[in-house]
Amino acid sequence: MNFLSHFYFDRHTIDPNQVLGTVLPDLVKNARKDWHLHPQKHKEYFQHSETMCSIFSGWKRHLEVDLYFHSSDFFTEHTKAIRLLIAPVLEHSPVRPSFLAHISLEIMLDNILITEKRVNVSDFYEQLKKSDRPSLTQFLSLSMLDDGPHFFRFFDQFMKTAYLHSYQESGNMIYALNRICMRLWKDPLNETQKLKLTIILLNYKEYLQNVFMSIFEDIESRLS
Repeated sequence: MNFLSHFYFDRHTIDPNQVLGTVLPDLVKNARKDWHLHPQKHKEYFQHSETMCSIFSGWKRHLEVDLYFHSSDFFTEHTKAIRLLIAPVLEHSPVRPSFLAHISLEIMLDNILITEKRVNVSDFYEQLKKSDRPSLTQFLSLSMLDDGPHFFRFFDQFMKTAYLHSYQESGNMIYALNRICMRLWKDPLNETQKLKLTIILLNYKEYLQNVFMSIFEDIESRLS
């Protein structure tokens, strides 16, 4: 799941450090794709500080939500359907249809959460602003992140641009998808492919809008 879908499960919390922890695994991977942190293997490191304990709790919640989501019938059904629709468009692209189907579904869910007023993007950023930076710095250090300055340059830019607001416009989906693909492939999509994918995904999003809450309700019922 993407940032706002994870935030959905903690949208009512008053603890900004838990909200930070809930999206921190994705922030780390977006900052540098070769970073692989496993703080859950050393939970004893984070038990002596209330704020770090909250960040750690959010981190574990992220992993739990992703596990439920990626093993769900909902994920399997919709990624398969999207992949079949977009595969012909990607015939001469380096982008794997299964990869694009996966991230397309996640971005569509974020978009629908906003348009259906299930989450508030400004609330998300406000919670992150209120989180404790020294505790985050220590948490990352104890998690063996090897370049704190690089992470915080990314994090500060993430906060400054607040690009998740752009998800409110469905037409921006393909821009976000292309930017993600550009991290992995050079010139992943040409203009014709972008146009065709936009039409396919906007049509699919209309269908998804009628059934999307089932996965959030299912996961919410499973969370400890």
